[in-house]
Amino acid sequence: MDEPTSVHQIWKALGLPGIFDVHTHFMPKNVMDKVWQYFDAAGPLVGRPWPITYRTDEQARLQTLRSFGVLAFTSLVYPHKPAMAAWLNQWAAQFAADTPDCLSTATFFPEPGAADYVGAALAGGARVFKAHVQVGGYDPTDPLLDGVWGALAETGTPIVIHCGSGPQPGAHTGPGPVRALLQRHPGLQLIVAHMGMAEYTEFLDLAERFGVYLDTTMAFTAFSEETMPFPAREYPRLRGCGDRILWGSDFPNIPYGYAEAMTALTRLPGIDDDWLRGVFHDNAARIFGLH
Repeated sequence: MDEPTSVHQIWKALGLPGIFDVHTHFMPKNVMDKVWQYFDAAGPLVGRPWPITYRTDEQARLQTLRSFGVLAFTSLVYPHKPAMAAWLNQWAAQFAADTPDCLSTATFFPEPGAADYVGAALAGGARVFKAHVQVGGYDPTDPLLDGVWGALAETGTPIVIHCGSGPQPGAHTGPGPVRALLQRHPGLQLIVAHMGMAEYTEFLDLAERFGVYLDTTMAFTAFSEETMPFPAREYPRLRGCGDRILWGSDFPNIPYGYAEAMTALTRLPGIDDDWLRGVFHDNAARIFGLH
């Protein structure tokens, strides 16, 4: 059975029209090439061999996602240094304009002028932001970001934030900085990437206390369970937070197949079809106003 057929079988069995993937990466070619080189070299923030399953050109990757029945997705871009975010935002805005099924995505970095270019991105139609605390190496409570968080909280714009310490910890990863951020800006719609891997318990705490969302990216797969297993004692809470969990794949930068990651969710203990329908489709439809 080919992979698109396997993926279709999963969402069709749930009575869904397709799926929404909140964690996919499309970037300028030179940036994506450097990201792939970093994974190929198993860089310090990767820490293990990491083959890229969907290493194809941009149009082929778009066709692959569509062949899976992905109705909407993101182009999560992120800077690793100053004077990069505004340029990435311009690229991502044009990409979304050319790609109607991509949610217009933007990003930021703690630097002078961040609030200005984030405001411009919002005015231009950005619907989701990416914050990469691990790669960026910054504290999310940096005062240079106060205006950014304020604007995102006021507009209710979702932010996919990589803040857990997996696959390798960064200078400011972990639940502490995010807890402090939410205490300052409780209205933020944070989507914690990778279920907060590897601090699953602590980020479930934040989901329950502050109402943050979690995306499933790479969690529960055999690849991640080898080194960062989800604690069995937390499955009841995982079920209870079903309305706050979103499907994310990390496509194309995953070391296994898309269908494998989806299948891993269907095999979680105690998970029912209503939970799966919410994760694969309904929760993102509600948050992003998708139909």
